[in-house]
Amino acid sequence: MPRTADSLPSLRELLTTAVEAVGGAERPGQVTMAEAVHKSIKTGEHLAVQAGTGTGKSLAYLVPAVHHAIESGRTVVVSTATIALQRQLVDRDLPRLAKALKPSIGREPTFAILKGRRNYLCLHRLDTGAPEEPDDGALFDPFAVSALGRHVKRLFEWSSETETGDRDELVPGVTDQAWRQVSVSAKECLGKDKCPFGTDCFAELARAEAGRADIVVTNHALLAIDALQGYQVLPEHDVVIIDEAHELVDRVTSVATAELTAGMVSAAVKRCGRQIAEDIVDRLEEAGEGIREIFGDLPQGRLDELPRPLEGVLRVTRDAAHACITALGPDRSSQDVESTTLRRQAIALLEEIHDTAVRVLEAFDTDDAQRRDVVWLSSDMIGGNPRPPALRVAPLGVAGLLRERLFGECTTVLTSATLTLGGSFDALARQWGLPVEQRPSQKAEGTATDITPPADNDMPRWSGIDVGSPFTHEKSGILYVARHLPPPGRDGLQPAFFDELEGLVNAAGGRTLGLFSSMRAARQAADELRERLDHPILCQGEDSTSLLVSKFAEDEATCLFGTLSLWQGVDVPGPSLQLVVVDRIPFPRPDDPLASARQRAVEARGGNGFLTVAATHAALLLAQGAGRLLRSNDDKGVVAILDSRLATARYGGFLRASLPPFWTTYDQSVVRGALARLNS
Repeated sequence: MPRTADSLPSLRELLTTAVEAVGGAERPGQVTMAEAVHKSIKTGEHLAVQAGTGTGKSLAYLVPAVHHAIESGRTVVVSTATIALQRQLVDRDLPRLAKALKPSIGREPTFAILKGRRNYLCLHRLDTGAPEEPDDGALFDPFAVSALGRHVKRLFEWSSETETGDRDELVPGVTDQAWRQVSVSAKECLGKDKCPFGTDCFAELARAEAGRADIVVTNHALLAIDALQGYQVLPEHDVVIIDEAHELVDRVTSVATAELTAGMVSAAVKRCGRQIAEDIVDRLEEAGEGIREIFGDLPQGRLDELPRPLEGVLRVTRDAAHACITALGPDRSSQDVESTTLRRQAIALLEEIHDTAVRVLEAFDTDDAQRRDVVWLSSDMIGGNPRPPALRVAPLGVAGLLRERLFGECTTVLTSATLTLGGSFDALARQWGLPVEQRPSQKAEGTATDITPPADNDMPRWSGIDVGSPFTHEKSGILYVARHLPPPGRDGLQPAFFDELEGLVNAAGGRTLGLFSSMRAARQAADELRERLDHPILCQGEDSTSLLVSKFAEDEATCLFGTLSLWQGVDVPGPSLQLVVVDRIPFPRPDDPLASARQRAVEARGGNGFLTVAATHAALLLAQGAGRLLRSNDDKGVVAILDSRLATARYGGFLRASLPPFWTTYDQSVVRGALARLNS
């Protein structure tokens, strides 16, 4: 039952209780953030909060969230980008908070974790087998010798032990291909009422638990699915708190990206099987053969115009998929379970093929300035081998979607250690669809609630606040920019770079995290420094990333070199990490289809495409990378940017303003001396 505000302790009292329970001390930034989140929930005004590492931001938003859930009886959704933060919230922060607050609020707050249906084991799929594989019998043979067979056999064994069916609880994990054999998408699912395993369904049990919870922890992908698609996935809620909000746009874009391959069409042909007339299925099979041939002939990369052969095969594929869907007919409740399952499996893939073909064809109906989607052809690498080509289509931006489907539906709090780029929230606010310039509106007299009436322009109202960091960056860290180095080129790392890196690592006595813009550069640097130095050099890809990070943390003399996941995923407090080296400003690749298309679209509307897209992308990554240095109050060290453009280029000021306020120098001898003193 909801409780009135008068019967609940104040937010400040609950925060004090929570902090004491976890053995901490209240920090000014944490209190400021908690009060700002509480005010946002009360007024309905969206909030962006930059909260540096060590602020204690989890409690700063969880306590107001619990207060609102108990007072209103409504669920609050907390969304994260990473599994690691989900697990931290569900396994550590929320259980401790619930136990601590129970005496104050009269009951223990409840919480649950909810993911997309594909993340849960499907008991019906386990019983009937996967439709993608032609040799189902061999695949599910417990004595199968293939790696896929071994993984599926292990999943069968795990299915009788797990209580949740949650893929993330399976350690060690299995390949995506193996997991697809035992899971279904929302479109493939028969539904609780029709499925013979409906009452025991792991996904339905998770949804039911979430519907009863005060706090539901989910991920940005499921949040996007709930917001962007036509069916409700999350329980009813009026508040969303988005942690790791700097990742929101990329995760929503990923959900809104579609793909078409010849393999998908072949799989759809198999799924149709004998359900429809052979001549109709043959048309789809011929379309798939056309896709395979034309995709193989076209160059990879962004498509600014639709080649006539590709347009032709897409129209044929669209029409063939539609004919198959029509032939399968409407869903008939009188069908037996097996027939219903086969139809659902076929329809799900056919609709995906049809809708993607339509979307690609429509993407070229407008000029560059009005275009909403970008289309490209690519072939990813798996295990060193190229996959068959895939045609992909993604939105140029998700601002409109977020503005309408997220900010237009519920009060939203966005938080991260990195939200202000160039010293302002504006860059990310534009990507989220929040107005950068807005007129304050006055609360009308006699308004019955605290909710502020909408502004005249009907745009969402929001505010931004930077609550700072408990770290004294200017006293604990140095930003060193190697202004004397030549600008990085396209032919790999230069000899001067290795000389600079060698001197820095020697002065630091190892203790170095090297962040590189490409895997090629990381390996090149690791190979070179192994020849020059005695310090152990670990390189991403030589073992699992988690194991490499553990080894790096355990041995102070060790260095770890790697690329993108290390820029945002390393948390190593203490003396094992005293030097963060960045090889070059992490602009997106010039041939990146999505980034280049977004940049061109901004320029077509008269904007600065480089600053809006490329520089913003680089600033966000630089800030995340620099944030690896100080992870506790006792940490000290250096962030070294070995790209002279940070000091010399016109955009350098914007990038430097995005970094923590370290003391800055361009003097090589000063930095080496500081590192040597730390190492003494």
